[in-house]
Amino acid sequence: MVFQQFNLVKRSSVMTNVLAGRLGYANPTLALFGIWSKEDRDRAMAALERVGIAEKANTRADTLSGGQQQRVGIARALMQEPDLVLADEPVASLDPVLAHTILQYLEVLNKSDGTTVICSLHFLDLVHRYSTRVIGLKDGIKVFEGLPAEINRERFKEIYGEEAQEVRATSVE
Repeated sequence: MVFQQFNLVKRSSVMTNVLAGRLGYANPTLALFGIWSKEDRDRAMAALERVGIAEKANTRADTLSGGQQQRVGIARALMQEPDLVLADEPVASLDPVLAHTILQYLEVLNKSDGTTVICSLHFLDLVHRYSTRVIGLKDGIKVFEGLPAEINRERFKEIYGEEAQEVRATSVE
């Protein structure tokens, strides 16, 4: 799971936050005292390298930018070697350039690793750029399922109502 609000332990290091993704596989007593196997530490460093912030491994999480914190969240999710990643509005609290960066990491995870990524997005232009399939929900009810190209402004207003505003995130192509 990749969260909107990052859910990092702010006073802990980036490495400790990433290793938290292995808690379900680790000896709980050893993990409580911060004792991790070399394999888990190597896996955590590889995950940090993958998201481009290996140099921040020993940095406190609360000193990172929002984009860096979200990359820590992705690295933490990678620690579980997932077949499926749920990303709950992973770019809602980021500026548009960082939003594209984070979604590109998730896109590579999907295309290179074959990991299914289910991502909640509220920016139609990001849906068009990164999605391969779209499910539209309104009040918890599925009101649309199809290809991103099938949602234009008219369809968007039809799904979400005339008062709905299409919010655009600036592109970085």
